[in-house]
Amino acid sequence: MNIVINESYKAMSEKAATDLINLMEHSASKLVCLASGDTPSGLFTELVTRQKNGSININQWKFVGLDEWGGMNGADEGSCRYHINKQFFTPLQIPENNICFFDGRANLLDECRRTEEFIKKHNGIDVVILGLGLNGHVGMNEPGASIMEHSHVAAIDEETQRVGQKYFTSPHDISQGITLGLGNILEARHVILLVSGAHKANIVKCIIEEEPNDKIPASLLQSHPSLTIYLDKEAAQLLNKPAI
Repeated sequence: MNIVINESYKAMSEKAATDLINLMEHSASKLVCLASGDTPSGLFTELVTRQKNGSININQWKFVGLDEWGGMNGADEGSCRYHINKQFFTPLQIPENNICFFDGRANLLDECRRTEEFIKKHNGIDVVILGLGLNGHVGMNEPGASIMEHSHVAAIDEETQRVGQKYFTSPHDISQGITLGLGNILEARHVILLVSGAHKANIVKCIIEEEPNDKIPASLLQSHPSLTIYLDKEAAQLLNKPAI
């Protein structure tokens, strides 16, 4: 586990983008898993800027979505795909055949199978980009999730439902989701976990300094051989500094 503490959210996003690009330069399959949410948006902005100014070329990259709300797809404002479209896919005009994203309006079990087939076709995920929930969830792998799970339909924790309402202009039922499992994440060649803000400091301390346990799903990633956690200084403020 590698921990990178940055002065600011912007610096964190820039560093993570640079490291992602370096990892992908040495990748064979070029498959990246993208999380939605507020925290990865700075990394997306960095990639869009660098691609548009010609400093990088990601035209060969393929993308798989981490998760989606049940009953929603990219046409629904507030969906995971909607936000990644807006921040990343649309500005860069990423071809649809380079994208596999859960459709929460379709048969969810069929979507799980389709996504697993896409990952297998591309010889596995090179890099997973993750955010971190206040209860330690990653993707929609809530407390109690198993490291054996792959793509699956998930019940959403009440706290996650409450926080998730911020993505919508009116109340939505987000009690169910579809997500890559902890098994998928642990099988990826590299994991990038992004966390920012003082409100995440307590859970950051838990996932780094406590023993891995399924009550805090992100703590189970400690065993990954290529896990890098990127923090801004606010998110890192409670860490035991000598242990870093």
